[in-house]
Amino acid sequence: MTQQTNQSWGGRFSEPTDTFVAAFTASIGFDKRLYHHDIRGSIAHATMLSQVGVLTEDERDAIIDGLSDIERDIEAGNIEWSVALEDIHMNIEARLTDKIGITGKKLHTGRSRNDQIATDIRLYLRDEIDAIDLELTRLREGMITLADREADTIMPGFTHLQTAQPVTFGHHVLAWQEMIGRDHERLRDCRKRVNVLPLGAAALAGTTYPIDRHVTAELLGFDRPAENSLDAVSDRDFAIEFTSFASLLLMHLSRISEELVLWSSAQFDFIDLPDRFCTGSSIMPQKKNPDVPELVRGKTGRVYGHLMSLLTLMKSQPLAYNKDNQEDKEPLFDSVDTVKGCLRAFGDMIPAIEAKNASMYEAARKGFSTATDLADYLVRQGVAFRDAHEIVGKSVAYGIETGKDLSEMTLSELKQFSDTIEQDVFEVLTLEGSVAARNHIGGTAPNQVRASAQRARDTLAHFTGGTAQ
Repeated sequence: MTQQTNQSWGGRFSEPTDTFVAAFTASIGFDKRLYHHDIRGSIAHATMLSQVGVLTEDERDAIIDGLSDIERDIEAGNIEWSVALEDIHMNIEARLTDKIGITGKKLHTGRSRNDQIATDIRLYLRDEIDAIDLELTRLREGMITLADREADTIMPGFTHLQTAQPVTFGHHVLAWQEMIGRDHERLRDCRKRVNVLPLGAAALAGTTYPIDRHVTAELLGFDRPAENSLDAVSDRDFAIEFTSFASLLLMHLSRISEELVLWSSAQFDFIDLPDRFCTGSSIMPQKKNPDVPELVRGKTGRVYGHLMSLLTLMKSQPLAYNKDNQEDKEPLFDSVDTVKGCLRAFGDMIPAIEAKNASMYEAARKGFSTATDLADYLVRQGVAFRDAHEIVGKSVAYGIETGKDLSEMTLSELKQFSDTIEQDVFEVLTLEGSVAARNHIGGTAPNQVRASAQRARDTLAHFTGGTAQ
């Protein structure tokens, strides 16, 4: 008589699986986090099987009660996971059979572990997307509040990390909010493609049982069943798309982190991060290290790696399901965990940033940040822009030589470069005048920054179905 090697598939085999191979191929070590979604999917599957007459109502109720008991046992820590049972599905099914007898073995009718795991991952990711959505909303609200508060705070704007033109800190923070807003839209768009039901595709070709996939989809809150059984079990585009979203989000958070690290340094001294988001040095007692933004910046690399891992995982797979796909979970799980951790940190930290107004203002006075305003002034006086550019360039060279900013030069000093310059030039050479002059939508004028913040608040409220604060 042939020895049974595994209760889910051992009938065809004549010897047990090698111990190392059993451990090497098992996924229970990481897919056990899917227990809630696996049980939820199984309850919906059993309910549907009862509706179409494959299970009796008594069998359905026994299965549902047993699964509910198992979930409580798991949450109480009373489950010992078995590597021999390979994965979360078989661990739960074996426990169910122990509890309710042979009826537990009927649960797998009309499905395969292939469509089961595809369903579990989608249920899991959908829930995580909804949690991440809330964190993105919280972060954007914090950014908008900070921007509104600092609409008048003048700071230097940079290109090439060189002083370019004056802006306000509020205007700069709204640029961050725009980045995160695009990420928020990408996440919502990704969710649409996650929310498709694979269950019912079985191993790859569907099932001969009279299942109703629309019933299962409705029970589980999916928009629709997957259209093609081959694609349903083998598709991992949704996981790649989520990790692509995560990579873009972390890239944006990393760019923000870089600025926070620079700005909190003694050399910039633009902002102060609360102590609770920083750490000290074991040897240098004066240090206050911006560890949170540094760590977020560092975590970006691991998410990029997960994206490449998933892309590489899928690039050579023929249809339909392959064992390779077991490797999709750990990169996805870690991407989810990393995104949630980074967003929680930023959601707490961003609203608590304290701007050092005087330091920012003094920095904006350096580097001839109003040079473009002088060129624009000359153009308004009838000077061709290229000629105005050269005139201002010579003025800046003179300022470097004499150690004077443009606003510190006398009228006679400025007129040596162009006779068209008059006393009113000093209205545009001040930082306040420069910032206020860009009084258009998307501009730096404080009233425009406040208006932009309100539009962002209204857009976010409409996007999330909430109300503007």
